Amino acid sequence: MSSFLPAEEGLLPPWLLFVSVISTLNSVQSYISATYHQALYVGSPATKNETPSSPLASRTFGTWTLLSSVVRLYAAYNITNPVAYDLALWTYSIALAHFVSEWAVYGSAQLKGRFVMPMLFASSAVAWMWTQRSWYLA
Repeated sequence: MSSFLPAEEGLLPPWLLFVSVISTLNSVQSYISATYHQALYVGSPATKNETPSSPLASRTFGTWTLLSSVVRLYAAYNITNPVAYDLALWTYSIALAHFVSEWAVYGSAQLKGRFVMPMLFASSAVAWMWTQRSWYLA
């Protein structure tokens, strides 16, 4: 099993692999059913907690997540490649901007339930990758 893990030192490469696998499963789930997407985007008190989710929005979210997953998977195995590293960092930055804006600007989500985990994963990944960039790309 360890032969499948990225060969580079540190915890970031296996963590990127782990998140990529989870994200791929979320993508599949988004194509099968809108339930996961509806649990993320529950609306807000201002919108009477009406979810803006639809089957199309769920599949679009699944496509974005799968694309991000592929970039992160590539970065996990090529962590010393500046382009792969920066692209993975950008996927997390864009995801964080999306989640924050859906919560704070558009009111399509609440900072509770299933919505908290993507926020935590994206924000911690941005901080982790930002602070470790010079070490992995030295």
